[in-house]
Amino acid sequence: MRALIVRAVHLWEKRHTPEAQKLIKYTMVSVISTAVSFGVLAISYGVLRAGTEVQCTVFANVVATVPSYYLNRNWAWGKGGKSHLTREVIPFWAMSVAGIVVSVGGASVAHQIGVHNHLSHLVQTGVVLVANVLSFGIFWVLKYLLFNRLFRVHPLEELDDLVEAA
Repeated sequence: MRALIVRAVHLWEKRHTPEAQKLIKYTMVSVISTAVSFGVLAISYGVLRAGTEVQCTVFANVVATVPSYYLNRNWAWGKGGKSHLTREVIPFWAMSVAGIVVSVGGASVAHQIGVHNHLSHLVQTGVVLVANVLSFGIFWVLKYLLFNRLFRVHPLEELDDLVEAA
């Protein structure tokens, strides 16, 4: 616990550095994406009963992936202009699909818990929502590392070197 407090204090002291700002923005995008997914899942599965746990989980996570891409690319990493298909879009969606696969696993486990324990639809909805949030958490750090490579913005010194080389 002490190590966690020390890390939090260190992050707070470094909060104005570019890397800390990026991490804070990435975290906020994750919170927004999770909220979108959570809301869509609660409505599609919990209220509308539009499909199974797995179907609604996939739908909710696909919906949440769209704003996640644009917020991560433009706001967290500060990248503008046209997206590059093979360097940005495809790797982002590949990682998102991997996250959705994990979410499907969580939804399947949630389904089994509901069947085994004869849960009401309301309680089952809660189990599905918790499984979805946990699935998001599993990929959080891995996606941060990947996005840091995908949406990399060259520091000024590197841009000078690139201009001189050209």
